[in-house]
Amino acid sequence: MGIHIIADFLGVDPGKIARVEDLRAILDRVVSKSGLHAVSSVFHQFEPHGVSATYILSESHLSVHTWPEYGYVALDIFTCGSDECAFRAFDLLVEELKPKAIEKKMLRRDFYEKNRNTNTKQPPRVQ
Repeated sequence: MGIHIIADFLGVDPGKIARVEDLRAILDRVVSKSGLHAVSSVFHQFEPHGVSATYILSESHLSVHTWPEYGYVALDIFTCGSDECAFRAFDLLVEELKPKAIEKKMLRRDFYEKNRNTNTKQPPRVQ
């Protein structure tokens, strides 16, 4: 089905992640340069600072939540099909935000592929 990248950035310049207008410019560039295709986007400005942003992509979604007072960004990129655009978007975000520390987890979303030929009417139970 696709790849799901979940990452935490620490040590990000608060000036890049405190206000919607600054973060939107960065995220719009990243989506465009990565080859992803935005269907829509939603931004919320927290006060006194901090942003939540979500892009609905034709490939799936990208979301970012920021805590500028900690220099912290929580990132989520999920794309269906080729992994290339998701990895490119991640690399571009690292380049743009320049975090001092990164924790990245990747999840292969392949449950459907593993189970589509099982001839069962109900999906297997998840334990």
